[in-house]
Amino acid sequence: MVSAWGCQANPGADVLKPLTPVSSGARIALGVSFFVLFVAVWSVATLGGFVSKTFLADPLTMLQSGWTLLAKMGFAKDIGMTVWRVLGGFVIAALIALPLGVLMGAYKPVEAFFEPFVSFARYLPASAFIPLLILWAGIGESQKLAVIFIGSFFQLVLMIAVTVGNTRRDLVEAAYTLGVGDRSLIRRVLIPGAAPEIAETLRMVLGWAWTYVIVAELIGASSGIGHMITDSQALLATDQIIFGIIVIGLIGLASDLAFKALNRRLFPWAQLGR
Repeated sequence: MVSAWGCQANPGADVLKPLTPVSSGARIALGVSFFVLFVAVWSVATLGGFVSKTFLADPLTMLQSGWTLLAKMGFAKDIGMTVWRVLGGFVIAALIALPLGVLMGAYKPVEAFFEPFVSFARYLPASAFIPLLILWAGIGESQKLAVIFIGSFFQLVLMIAVTVGNTRRDLVEAAYTLGVGDRSLIRRVLIPGAAPEIAETLRMVLGWAWTYVIVAELIGASSGIGHMITDSQALLATDQIIFGIIVIGLIGLASDLAFKALNRRLFPWAQLGR
Protein backbone atom coordinates (compact mmCIF):
# COMPACT_ATOMS: atom_id res chain seq x y z
CA MET A 1 0.00 0.00 0.00
CA VAL A 2 1.39 3.42 -1.00
CA SER A 3 0.52 6.56 0.93
CA ALA A 4 -0.35 9.94 -0.59
CA TRP A 5 3.27 11.03 -0.06
CA GLY A 6 4.51 8.27 -2.39
CA CYS A 7 6.01 6.17 0.39
CA GLN A 8 5.16 2.58 1.10
CA ALA A 9 3.13 2.25 4.27
CA ASN A 10 4.30 -0.39 6.75
CA PRO A 11 7.22 -1.70 4.62
CA GLY A 12 7.78 -4.66 6.96
CA ALA A 13 4.24 -5.96 6.60
CA ASP A 14 5.06 -8.23 3.65
CA VAL A 15 7.99 -9.86 5.45
CA LEU A 16 5.78 -11.96 7.73
CA LYS A 17 3.06 -12.78 5.22
CA PRO A 18 2.29 -16.52 5.18
CA LEU A 19 4.35 -18.52 2.66
CA THR A 20 6.25 -15.44 1.50
CA PRO A 21 9.82 -16.55 0.67
CA VAL A 22 12.87 -14.78 2.06
CA SER A 23 16.19 -14.22 0.37
CA SER A 24 19.05 -16.64 0.98
CA GLY A 25 21.00 -13.93 2.79
CA ALA A 26 18.12 -13.18 5.14
CA ARG A 27 17.62 -16.89 5.77
CA ILE A 28 21.27 -17.33 6.76
CA ALA A 29 21.20 -14.23 8.96
CA LEU A 30 18.06 -15.35 10.77
CA GLY A 31 19.41 -18.85 11.28
CA VAL A 32 22.74 -17.62 12.66
CA SER A 33 21.00 -15.10 14.91
CA PHE A 34 19.09 -17.88 16.67
CA PHE A 35 22.34 -19.74 17.45
CA VAL A 36 23.88 -16.53 18.75
CA LEU A 37 20.87 -15.92 20.99
CA PHE A 38 20.93 -19.52 22.21
CA VAL A 39 24.62 -19.39 23.16
CA ALA A 40 24.10 -16.00 24.84
CA VAL A 41 21.29 -17.34 27.04
CA TRP A 42 23.35 -20.45 27.81
CA SER A 43 26.36 -18.31 28.78
CA VAL A 44 24.34 -16.04 31.04
CA ALA A 45 22.69 -19.01 32.76
CA THR A 46 25.97 -20.86 33.44
CA LEU A 47 28.65 -18.18 33.74
CA GLY A 48 26.27 -16.00 35.73
CA GLY A 49 25.87 -18.74 38.33
CA PHE A 50 22.16 -19.29 37.77
CA VAL A 51 22.72 -22.98 36.95
CA SER A 52 25.26 -25.24 38.65
CA LYS A 53 28.07 -26.48 36.41
CA THR A 54 27.42 -29.96 37.79
CA PHE A 55 24.17 -29.99 35.83
CA LEU A 56 25.12 -27.79 32.88
CA ALA A 57 28.65 -26.85 31.83
CA ASP A 58 29.31 -23.39 30.42
CA PRO A 59 30.28 -22.92 26.75
CA LEU A 60 33.95 -22.21 27.47
CA THR A 61 34.43 -25.32 29.60
CA MET A 62 32.60 -27.35 26.97
CA LEU A 63 34.95 -26.14 24.23
CA GLN A 64 38.04 -26.84 26.34
CA SER A 65 36.82 -30.36 27.08
CA GLY A 66 36.00 -30.88 23.43
CA TRP A 67 39.52 -29.94 22.41
CA THR A 68 40.91 -32.35 25.00
CA LEU A 69 38.70 -35.12 23.66
CA LEU A 70 39.84 -34.53 20.10
CA ALA A 71 43.53 -33.90 20.76
CA LYS A 72 44.29 -36.34 23.55
CA MET A 73 41.52 -38.94 23.88
CA GLY A 74 40.97 -40.08 20.30
CA PHE A 75 37.45 -38.74 19.98
CA ALA A 76 37.92 -38.26 16.23
CA LYS A 77 37.97 -42.05 15.87
CA ASP A 78 34.69 -42.26 17.79
CA ILE A 79 33.17 -39.71 15.43
CA GLY A 80 34.35 -41.69 12.42
CA MET A 81 32.88 -44.92 13.78
CA THR A 82 29.51 -43.31 14.41
CA VAL A 83 29.40 -41.75 10.93
CA TRP A 84 30.30 -45.10 9.38
CA ARG A 85 27.52 -46.86 11.30
CA VAL A 86 24.92 -44.28 10.32
CA LEU A 87 25.84 -44.36 6.65
CA GLY A 88 26.18 -48.15 6.59
CA GLY A 89 22.80 -48.90 8.15
CA PHE A 90 21.05 -46.14 6.23
CA VAL A 91 22.48 -47.11 2.83
CA ILE A 92 21.48 -50.76 3.34
CA ALA A 93 17.96 -49.68 4.30
CA ALA A 94 17.69 -47.31 1.32
CA LEU A 95 18.93 -49.87 -1.20
CA ILE A 96 16.17 -52.30 -0.19
CA ALA A 97 13.45 -49.73 0.54
CA LEU A 98 13.72 -47.87 -2.78
CA PRO A 99 12.69 -50.71 -5.12
CA LEU A 100 10.12 -52.08 -2.68
CA GLY A 101 8.59 -48.64 -2.15
CA VAL A 102 8.41 -48.01 -5.90
CA LEU A 103 6.70 -51.37 -6.46
CA MET A 104 4.21 -50.68 -3.68
CA GLY A 105 3.42 -47.25 -5.09
CA ALA A 106 3.07 -48.52 -8.66
CA TYR A 107 1.20 -51.79 -8.10
CA LYS A 108 -1.77 -51.77 -5.76
CA PRO A 109 -1.76 -55.57 -5.15
CA VAL A 110 1.86 -55.30 -3.96
CA GLU A 111 0.86 -52.39 -1.73
CA ALA A 112 -2.07 -54.37 -0.33
CA PHE A 113 0.26 -57.27 0.48
CA PHE A 114 3.06 -55.30 2.21
CA GLU A 115 1.41 -52.13 3.53
CA PRO A 116 -0.34 -53.57 6.62
CA PHE A 117 2.88 -55.11 7.92
CA VAL A 118 5.00 -52.07 7.03
CA SER A 119 2.52 -49.75 8.77
CA PHE A 120 2.60 -52.03 11.81
CA ALA A 121 6.40 -52.33 11.87
CA ARG A 122 7.13 -48.62 11.51
CA TYR A 123 5.55 -47.96 14.91
CA LEU A 124 7.86 -50.42 16.64
CA PRO A 125 10.71 -48.52 18.37
CA ALA A 126 14.08 -49.62 17.06
CA SER A 127 15.52 -49.42 20.58
CA ALA A 128 13.15 -52.18 21.71
CA PHE A 129 14.96 -54.59 19.39
CA ILE A 130 18.38 -54.00 20.95
CA PRO A 131 18.17 -56.87 23.50
CA LEU A 132 17.12 -59.29 20.75
CA LEU A 133 19.73 -58.01 18.34
CA ILE A 134 22.46 -58.40 20.96
CA LEU A 135 21.26 -61.97 21.49
CA TRP A 136 21.20 -62.68 17.74
CA ALA A 137 24.21 -60.68 16.50
CA GLY A 138 26.25 -59.94 19.62
CA ILE A 139 27.54 -56.47 20.45
CA GLY A 140 29.55 -55.96 17.28
CA GLU A 141 28.89 -53.78 14.27
CA SER A 142 26.13 -56.00 12.89
CA GLN A 143 23.92 -55.22 15.86
CA LYS A 144 24.35 -51.46 15.48
CA LEU A 145 23.77 -51.54 11.73
CA ALA A 146 20.64 -53.62 12.32
CA VAL A 147 19.23 -51.03 14.75
CA ILE A 148 19.67 -48.27 12.18
CA PHE A 149 18.23 -50.49 9.45
CA ILE A 150 15.10 -51.28 11.46
CA GLY A 151 14.62 -47.65 12.41
CA SER A 152 14.98 -46.40 8.82
CA PHE A 153 13.72 -49.13 6.51
CA PHE A 154 10.00 -49.21 7.28
CA GLN A 155 9.71 -45.42 7.32
CA LEU A 156 11.45 -45.20 3.95
CA VAL A 157 9.33 -47.90 2.33
CA LEU A 158 6.01 -46.34 3.28
CA MET A 159 6.99 -42.76 2.45
CA ILE A 160 8.42 -43.75 -0.95
CA ALA A 161 5.32 -45.80 -1.74
CA VAL A 162 3.05 -42.86 -0.91
CA THR A 163 5.19 -40.51 -3.03
CA VAL A 164 5.15 -42.79 -6.07
CA GLY A 165 1.44 -43.51 -5.64
CA ASN A 166 0.66 -39.79 -5.69
CA THR A 167 2.00 -39.31 -9.22
CA ARG A 168 -0.31 -37.08 -11.24
CA ARG A 169 -2.90 -39.16 -13.08
CA ASP A 170 -2.82 -36.91 -16.13
CA LEU A 171 0.85 -37.74 -16.65
CA VAL A 172 0.09 -41.46 -16.39
CA GLU A 173 -2.82 -41.23 -18.83
CA ALA A 174 -0.77 -39.16 -21.27
CA ALA A 175 2.03 -41.74 -21.17
CA TYR A 176 -0.41 -44.58 -21.89
CA THR A 177 -1.90 -42.55 -24.72
CA LEU A 178 1.55 -42.29 -26.27
CA GLY A 179 1.90 -46.06 -26.14
CA VAL A 180 4.14 -46.48 -23.10
CA GLY A 181 4.11 -49.93 -21.51
CA ASP A 182 3.85 -50.71 -17.81
CA ARG A 183 7.58 -51.08 -17.20
CA SER A 184 8.41 -48.01 -19.25
CA LEU A 185 5.78 -46.08 -17.29
CA ILE A 186 7.60 -46.85 -14.05
CA ARG A 187 11.00 -46.04 -15.51
CA ARG A 188 10.07 -42.93 -17.50
CA VAL A 189 7.16 -41.40 -15.58
CA LEU A 190 6.71 -42.64 -12.02
CA ILE A 191 10.34 -42.67 -10.89
CA PRO A 192 11.39 -39.34 -12.52
CA GLY A 193 8.23 -37.66 -11.25
CA ALA A 194 8.70 -38.89 -7.70
CA ALA A 195 12.50 -38.52 -7.60
CA PRO A 196 12.61 -35.03 -5.98
CA GLU A 197 10.24 -36.08 -3.18
CA ILE A 198 12.07 -39.38 -2.72
CA ALA A 199 15.31 -37.43 -2.32
CA GLU A 200 13.64 -35.28 0.34
CA THR A 201 12.41 -38.43 2.08
CA LEU A 202 15.95 -39.82 2.16
CA ARG A 203 17.18 -36.54 3.63
CA MET A 204 14.63 -36.58 6.43
CA VAL A 205 15.05 -40.23 7.35
CA LEU A 206 18.84 -39.84 7.43
CA GLY A 207 18.28 -37.40 10.27
CA TRP A 208 16.24 -39.99 12.13
CA ALA A 209 19.02 -42.54 11.62
CA TRP A 210 21.28 -40.44 13.85
CA THR A 211 18.94 -40.92 16.80
CA TYR A 212 19.01 -44.68 16.34
CA VAL A 213 22.80 -44.97 16.20
CA ILE A 214 23.24 -43.11 19.47
CA VAL A 215 20.73 -45.42 21.14
CA ALA A 216 22.60 -48.42 19.72
CA GLU A 217 25.92 -47.09 21.01
CA LEU A 218 24.61 -46.48 24.50
CA ILE A 219 24.48 -50.24 25.10
CA GLY A 220 27.31 -52.65 24.48
CA ALA A 221 29.58 -50.33 22.50
CA SER A 222 33.31 -49.77 22.94
CA SER A 223 33.54 -46.83 20.52
CA GLY A 224 31.41 -44.09 19.03
CA ILE A 225 29.88 -40.83 20.19
CA GLY A 226 27.18 -42.64 22.18
CA HIS A 227 29.85 -44.64 24.00
CA MET A 228 31.68 -41.44 24.94
CA ILE A 229 28.44 -39.89 26.20
CA THR A 230 27.75 -42.96 28.37
CA ASP A 231 31.23 -42.83 29.90
CA SER A 232 30.90 -39.10 30.52
CA GLN A 233 27.54 -39.57 32.23
CA ALA A 234 29.13 -41.93 34.75
CA LEU A 235 31.67 -39.19 35.57
CA LEU A 236 29.05 -36.39 35.62
CA ALA A 237 31.10 -34.70 32.88
CA THR A 238 28.33 -32.58 31.41
CA ASP A 239 30.88 -30.61 29.38
CA GLN A 240 31.82 -33.74 27.41
CA ILE A 241 28.21 -34.83 27.07
CA ILE A 242 27.21 -31.47 25.63
CA PHE A 243 30.19 -31.49 23.27
CA GLY A 244 29.19 -34.92 21.98
CA ILE A 245 25.61 -33.78 21.41
CA ILE A 246 26.80 -30.66 19.58
CA VAL A 247 29.10 -32.73 17.37
CA ILE A 248 26.14 -34.90 16.39
CA GLY A 249 24.12 -31.80 15.57
CA LEU A 250 26.91 -30.26 13.49
CA ILE A 251 27.47 -33.45 11.49
CA GLY A 252 23.74 -33.81 10.96
CA LEU A 253 23.45 -30.18 9.86
CA ALA A 254 26.35 -30.61 7.43
CA SER A 255 24.81 -33.75 5.92
CA ASP A 256 21.43 -32.03 5.67
CA LEU A 257 22.91 -29.04 3.84
CA ALA A 258 24.84 -31.38 1.54
CA PHE A 259 21.64 -33.30 0.77
CA LYS A 260 19.79 -30.06 0.01
CA ALA A 261 22.58 -28.85 -2.30
CA LEU A 262 22.62 -32.18 -4.12
CA ASN A 263 18.84 -32.14 -4.50
CA ARG A 264 18.94 -28.60 -5.93
CA ARG A 265 21.57 -29.70 -8.42
CA LEU A 266 19.81 -32.92 -9.47
CA PHE A 267 16.23 -31.59 -9.46
CA PRO A 268 16.34 -27.83 -10.12
CA TRP A 269 12.74 -27.81 -11.42
CA ALA A 270 11.47 -29.02 -8.04
CA GLN A 271 12.83 -25.92 -6.29
CA LEU A 272 10.62 -23.49 -8.19
CA GLY A 273 8.18 -21.71 -5.91
CA ARG A 274 9.92 -22.74 -2.71
